[in-house]
Amino acid sequence: MNEQFKGTGVALVTPFHKYGTVDFQSLERLIEFHIKEGVEYLVTLGTTSEYPSLTNDERIALVDFIVQRVNRRVPLVAGMGGSHTRALTDTIQATNFNGIDAILSVTPYYNKPQPKGQYLHFREVANASPVPVILYNVPSRTGTNMSAETILRLANDFDNIIGVKEASGDLIQVMDIINHRPPGFLMISGEDSLTLPVITAGGDGVISVIANAYPGEFSQMVRLALQGKVREAQKYHYKLYGMTKAIFADGNPGGIKALLEMKGKCRNTLRLPLAKVNKAVNLQIRKEADMIEGKTPEE
Repeated sequence: MNEQFKGTGVALVTPFHKYGTVDFQSLERLIEFHIKEGVEYLVTLGTTSEYPSLTNDERIALVDFIVQRVNRRVPLVAGMGGSHTRALTDTIQATNFNGIDAILSVTPYYNKPQPKGQYLHFREVANASPVPVILYNVPSRTGTNMSAETILRLANDFDNIIGVKEASGDLIQVMDIINHRPPGFLMISGEDSLTLPVITAGGDGVISVIANAYPGEFSQMVRLALQGKVREAQKYHYKLYGMTKAIFADGNPGGIKALLEMKGKCRNTLRLPLAKVNKAVNLQIRKEADMIEGKTPEE
């Protein structure tokens, strides 16, 4: 079961029309683009989807739409996290999981639970979920790091906690988890620019933002790295490296939406409190896009 989440998962943006309603037509085009380009799976309702700015009805409509359009061609992961454990488990229990292959559950944010609280929170999530759970550790957004010790304890205690999306940026923590994880537990990079180092350290892939715009190139880099073809993978890594930095320079998903509009994939529309990237970053993204279009990795 875990094998289906090795490789590249795309952290889908939520396209909006000019005045802020969800643009399902552009979303359908993105889904078809990603599947055609060969990504391994799709992820919705994560950070890049602007999840906090979506209503509950919009979240349900998004998942239903994506399930129908994907039609089991690739696995689908849905983000389900929060800082109110009981409310989260109630949501999980009320969810129709037909077409959803796993959930991605972020560490509780704002209330900053200690390790014991994190463990007990995810115990409840694991017990409530009828599908596999991928932990999501992103301390830059939640305010609290989930330690390697806590992640490994959860990995060993609950069979349906199958992996972690690690976005701490701490390669020491990544390697500690890889070194002591139980068989089959997935180490998934949550940082596009660190994906190649994570895989060469023993990781299993990425849930990626840049793959919204370059699904073919980025997923090929990941596949080559997983096959141990590091030098070949490096060519793709460095081809996209400048862009992976540029799209995060003034916030995510502002950067990736600016790039997607340049590529004609969807409007550069965000919901407050998010705003478009500043002019300097926008120019850098355009410069990097022009460079990428002119580059081809050496055969």
